[in-house]
Amino acid sequence: MAKKIKIGITIGDINGIGPEVIIKSLAHPKTIEHITPIIYGSSKAIAYHKNIVKDTSFQFVSIRHADNAAYNKINVYNVSDDPVNITLGKPSAEAGKLAHLSLQKAVEDCKAGRIDALVTAPINKEGMQMSDFKYPGHTEYLTEAFDAPETVMTMVSDNVVVGLATNHVPVKDIHTVLNKNKVIRKLKVLTKSLKQDFGYEKPTIAVLGLNPHAGDNGVIGQEEKEYIKPAIIEAKNNGVMAIGPLAADGFFGSGDFRKIKAILAMYHDQGLIPFKLMSFGNGVNFTAGLPIIRTSPDHGTAYNIAGENMANPSSMRQAIYLAKDLFKNRKAFLESSRDPMKKAPKQKEEIQE
Repeated sequence: MAKKIKIGITIGDINGIGPEVIIKSLAHPKTIEHITPIIYGSSKAIAYHKNIVKDTSFQFVSIRHADNAAYNKINVYNVSDDPVNITLGKPSAEAGKLAHLSLQKAVEDCKAGRIDALVTAPINKEGMQMSDFKYPGHTEYLTEAFDAPETVMTMVSDNVVVGLATNHVPVKDIHTVLNKNKVIRKLKVLTKSLKQDFGYEKPTIAVLGLNPHAGDNGVIGQEEKEYIKPAIIEAKNNGVMAIGPLAADGFFGSGDFRKIKAILAMYHDQGLIPFKLMSFGNGVNFTAGLPIIRTSPDHGTAYNIAGENMANPSSMRQAIYLAKDLFKNRKAFLESSRDPMKKAPKQKEEIQE
């Protein structure tokens, strides 16, 4: 029997829809056919949300260590003995503390090799800050936790892969964070991930401009001329297949994004608004550049529907499936790199610009 992939799933904010979409995703019988899921959090919190979902097909076992995970069952790793107080739809220090501890324990087990991949449920930034979590989001926390030189927040769907040059940065500060070296580093990380994780042999990346009309040759801003175009040229000289800078509105509006598999957007909303218009509910957040596979659903805590049994689990389910597939792809790629006789992941073809 083939070894099942162990996937750690953080519980996220217990006052939001995270536990609900986890339960709904894992209740589907096919989800655990090829994985052993371990939910890092609280059995009491999962039981509370199970009563909301009212899905009798969801059954779990409680464990105290990832090594004790039951092979063919849904496991809940109790990361804390503290009482659980759930206040649906509201941030709280207790929920932030449990989400923070859940993430810490899952990262520890990733580093120790006790789990193969990580899926993170949504967190609330206000609640996390109440628990002394000093990061804008998961991506920044994981980048530091794994001492990664550079990572790329990447949104993945069947239609497109969108990477971000900057993550959770206020719009007024974007120009102070971006520079030539940063764009080059992001392009290199994204290219490496597209090859080893997604199986693209020669991935082309469309690079968007920062300004409207990609600066209009300097009429509407100088950033494209000063460092984005030079970064593209230097990256291409180092083996990265990049084109641009391209005007974001025309690129998406004309449908040109369909001709290419990967995009590097300069800031959060530039990339995520068109991505979510195309893929919301089925998209997945993936962190390229980490030594482990980490995915997450493309939505937040959705406090407005917490506890209503209305949350759509599609994105969480896709995040779990993608984590499994990317882990297998990367493992096969690395094995084939060490031993050319071993079969690498099937290479995907893409339309070149």
